[in-house]
Amino acid sequence: MHVVIQFSVSAAFAGALTLVGLAGPAIAQSKPLAADVERRIAQLPGAVIGVAFHDLETGDSLYLRADESFHAASTMKVPVMIELFRQVDAGTLRLDQGVPLVNHFVSIADGSSYSLNASDDSDSLAYSLVGTRVPVRDLVDHMITRSSNLATNALIELVGAKNANATAHRLGAANIKVLRGVEDNGAFRAGMNNTTTARDLAVLLEAIETGRAASPASPLCPASRRDPTTSAKV
Repeated sequence: MHVVIQFSVSAAFAGALTLVGLAGPAIAQSKPLAADVERRIAQLPGAVIGVAFHDLETGDSLYLRADESFHAASTMKVPVMIELFRQVDAGTLRLDQGVPLVNHFVSIADGSSYSLNASDDSDSLAYSLVGTRVPVRDLVDHMITRSSNLATNALIELVGAKNANATAHRLGAANIKVLRGVEDNGAFRAGMNNTTTARDLAVLLEAIETGRAASPASPLCPASRRDPTTSAKV
């Protein structure tokens, strides 16, 4: 079983691929895998691709341009989720806490207001909830399961982009940058963008799988997910 995150940026092509191996045999030893991946990359003229692979059972790994920075796109939702569950651990948030859902946000570039368009969002359902109080638990589900940009921005407002960024760095994702919400076009034009590397994503996914991302009682912890009586207490 493997967790995969892939995204692309630029008109030509640029991507980062992260695989964190879980239980089960390694898919290949590093050298044959590296040769195979490099052959595939060579078939894409102009491609800029970063790869981070680490099998947690065997220790097998592969890193190719793993520290190359890319526009983070929706992968920045992972550190936002981690920070949220840490704040739940700290008692400053509750998963059943209702959050007023709005569709207006403030640009980090100039303080101007901007809104999201349902037609540009992978989760148009969330927009039907605008004007209501939505439980934090449901917003997380919309953000991660449906990749909702609206839910993401609501949660960034709640937990703070700076806090998500700092937590990611403390977990070892040294180069990731979580600066702002989604579709902040003013910030985008000013070069104030969320960025990540393949290595950073692998670090965060490994932290989740090994139970370091949040407390043992958190629903984010693998042991808690296997024990519903534990996760229900959070």
